[in-house]
Amino acid sequence: MPESSPETHVIDFRAAEQLLAARDPRGAIRLLDSVITAHPENTAARLLRARAFFLAAQLRPAELEFQIVLEREPDNAFAHFALGRTLERAGRSEEALRHFRLAAALEPRPEFIEAARFARDTGDGDGARDQGHPNRDPE
Repeated sequence: MPESSPETHVIDFRAAEQLLAARDPRGAIRLLDSVITAHPENTAARLLRARAFFLAAQLRPAELEFQIVLEREPDNAFAHFALGRTLERAGRSEEALRHFRLAAALEPRPEFIEAARFARDTGDGDGARDQGHPNRDPE
């Protein structure tokens, strides 16, 4: 195996992006593990690995990575949204709703607002809510 360097970490990060786009999350995780070991402060690599864990249905590792990202960037709307999708997929819908609402408040993108149930909540107390799409990539 070639010796690690900053250049190989950049190459591994870019290759992991391509693997994730090609729906190979496990391959992306393998590449990102070495990048994060060498650069644990790299939030972009952690966010990409969290997405890969989500797509690989490794929900607990995905949750932990999204939480690390949010500790560093509490105003990262996408990380809140993706953590919400992860929690929702794990059957923790009340916790998920909190993150969906934070995402929508930080960045009112239509998918964030829909997940936060602001658009469909009629306020009449009947509990009719959109359950979202828990099996898709949080993007």
